[in-house]
Amino acid sequence: MERAVAIEVSRLGKAYDGVKAIEDLSFQVFQGEIFGLLGPNGAGKSTTLRILIGLLRPTSGSAVVWGHDVAREPERVRRLIGYVPQERAIDRFLTGREHLDLLANLYHLPKDEARRRIDELLRLVELERHADRLAKTYSGGMKRKLDIACGLLPDPKILFLDEPTLGLDVQSRLRIWDYVRGLHERGMTVVMTTNYLDEADQLCDRLAIIDGGRIKALGSPTELKVGLGGDIVSLTVKETDRIESLAAAVKGLPSIRAVSTTPTGLDIRVESPEKALPAILNAANRLNCGLEFIDYHRPRLDDVFVAHTGHAIREEFPGEMGSEF
Repeated sequence: MERAVAIEVSRLGKAYDGVKAIEDLSFQVFQGEIFGLLGPNGAGKSTTLRILIGLLRPTSGSAVVWGHDVAREPERVRRLIGYVPQERAIDRFLTGREHLDLLANLYHLPKDEARRRIDELLRLVELERHADRLAKTYSGGMKRKLDIACGLLPDPKILFLDEPTLGLDVQSRLRIWDYVRGLHERGMTVVMTTNYLDEADQLCDRLAIIDGGRIKALGSPTELKVGLGGDIVSLTVKETDRIESLAAAVKGLPSIRAVSTTPTGLDIRVESPEKALPAILNAANRLNCGLEFIDYHRPRLDDVFVAHTGHAIREEFPGEMGSEF
C-alpha cells in the first residue's frame, strides 16, 4: 500500500549573506512516520526545520507540506503543524495550565474545546498533578513535556521537534522518547532534529544524515547500517603518533574494506573478521605499535555517520557554522 506523502522537499537551499547553510536537499516525509534530521551543530538541521514551518524563505528549491508550498502559503502550512522549538518558551511565573490557556486564546480555540484539549494534553504528558504549579518549580524534563503539550495544542497533522531532549538528563530523555513513541502510535507524523545518535536510532523510522548543509545518507537506521556492509574492528593505540602509520599499513591488507582514524586509534571495516584480525595484529607487531584495546561489533549508527561524512558527529572543526544554522 502506497503511503501518503506529508512533506515533499526538492533541491532546497538557503544562504545567509552568500554563505550556504543548506544546499540541494531533497527528501520525502510519509504520513504517520517519525522522520529525523541527524547531524552536528551547524549542519543545517534547524534551518531546514524553520523553512518547513514557514519561518524562513528558501533561497532555492521548494518544500510542500500537505500540498501547500511553504514559501507561497506559509499561513496555511502553520494551521496544519505544531512546533516545539529548541529554545524553551516557558514563562516561569505562569502555571502549566496557564501556558496552555494562553496558547488556546492565541489559537482562538472555543472555550469548551480548549478545556478538553488542555485536560487531555496534561494527562498525555503526565503533568495533570502539576498543572497548577508555577513553571519555575518544574524540572527540565517537566518543562520539556510542557513544551510538547504546547506544540500539540492546535491538534496538528505534523509535529516538528527541534532537538527535543537537548540538555536533559538520561531519565528525562527516556521519558520524552516514550511520549514521542506514543504520538507515533496515535498516527502522528513527527519531524525531529537531533545530534544524538542513540535518539535517532531509537525513535526514527527514517532519517537524513546532514553534514555541511547537504544530505549525506537517507534511509531507516537499519537500512543505513546494513547498507554500510562489513563489520567494524576498533583499535585503541598506546602511542597515538603511530596511528597514521598503522592506518597506512592496514589499508592494503586483504578483507579490509575501509579504514578511518580516530583520536585514539582506528575504526576498520572488514569483510571477514576471522581473516582480517590476524593480519591487522601482524601489521601492528611489525610496526611495534602497542594496542590497548580491540573491539569488534556490527555496524552502528555512529559508524554510518563516520563512513558518510568522514568524521564523528561530536567533533569540532575550525570555521564551523554556529548552531543557529
